[in-house]
Amino acid sequence: MNSLLDKIFFRSQNLNHINLGFKNIKKETEVSKIFEAIHSYSSNSEIRYVGGCVRKIINKEAYDDIDLAVNLNPKEVCEALTKKDIKYYESGIEHGTITALINDIKFEITSLRKDIDTDGRHAKVEFSDSWKEDASRRDFTINSIYADIEGSLFDPFDGKKDLERGKINFIGNVETRIKEDYLRVLRYVRFFLSYSKHSHDPQVIKAIKKNLSGVSSISSERLIDEFQKLLKSNGFLKLTKDKDCLEIINLIFPQIKNISLFNKMNSFAKKNFLEMDFIFLLSLMIIDGTDNVDYFIYKFNLSKKDQKRLIFLNKFNLEKNTNQTFSEKNLNKIFYFNGREALLDVLYFKIFKSKKVDNKLIKMIEIFKKKEMPVMPFKASTLMEKYKIPEGKELGQKLKAIEEVWTSNDFKISDKELQKIVSN
Repeated sequence: MNSLLDKIFFRSQNLNHINLGFKNIKKETEVSKIFEAIHSYSSNSEIRYVGGCVRKIINKEAYDDIDLAVNLNPKEVCEALTKKDIKYYESGIEHGTITALINDIKFEITSLRKDIDTDGRHAKVEFSDSWKEDASRRDFTINSIYADIEGSLFDPFDGKKDLERGKINFIGNVETRIKEDYLRVLRYVRFFLSYSKHSHDPQVIKAIKKNLSGVSSISSERLIDEFQKLLKSNGFLKLTKDKDCLEIINLIFPQIKNISLFNKMNSFAKKNFLEMDFIFLLSLMIIDGTDNVDYFIYKFNLSKKDQKRLIFLNKFNLEKNTNQTFSEKNLNKIFYFNGREALLDVLYFKIFKSKKVDNKLIKMIEIFKKKEMPVMPFKASTLMEKYKIPEGKELGQKLKAIEEVWTSNDFKISDKELQKIVSN
């Protein structure tokens, strides 16, 4: 049951775009099943939206993740979901987070908590049933806004007002908040660039710079995850125009050397920037003709697939490119030997790095997006049976020669060409 204080001071009814935003979540997902499961667990159980989805709906942005807060402990949350046959997994149960899954949509449900002890990286938590206590341990006022299923807000630190005014305010003492979790330095940059309508508070920048060394204690996974969120945020392209934010990013990620590239993008790059994935955009910033890519991969824990993409693109750009490099004949080879993603990376990289738009390259992108991956029609067994070529070195050489002609000729080879290779 909500306390009288909650009802009187911290709730607000929003009969506008906020209510409509949460109404749309109910339409587009089956989140109401989770609300029903929690509310039916006991007479006191309560669940609310929290974090990014609330902030984005208030700010009239498209929401992506749906985060929920609940006044039950994790064990009780699991029991409530099980009773309603809702699938879930324990995504971060030590910190009170259970992820429910309905129709392939994930809902992160986190128990109210207070931080008992923090070291800048991890926090020891104690579960709570106090919404104000949970709000008090959050980083910024704009992230401490809760909403019920209808969109009525619980906003103890006036986060909605700060969001509308474009104010990025820490909750409580700035330095204390940063020392609790040094990742908040990067989060400050992301939220400031995305939402601020004011200059930096000098005291905030002073506290950040004073504690910047603490960021080195953060795991590489958390750092790269937060940088990815920054890169895909609405405010990223403002980074080079903000001296303080740029300095912070340069100090944390010295390998990211080409951010200025995004200041002077051609028309194609500007139009397609938001459609490009993180690893590609990262490649634009770290490939510089040195061993910078190798160092970045060494320092940050990227997946094998992402490493392979960066290594290939870096190697390709270290090689001497000529007019023939981007001919359809050569692009066919890249497509066949390295795959569609690698080929498109090469083309997009060339376009994004160029001052002018090359329409021929754009045409190549459209061609190879639709092109089916070819399968070499000639196998070793065919040459052995039809042309009586024995197994061994000669067979391998002829197969390679056939493949070379075939890939260079739009995956076609004439009988005459084939016969010539087999006969020599």
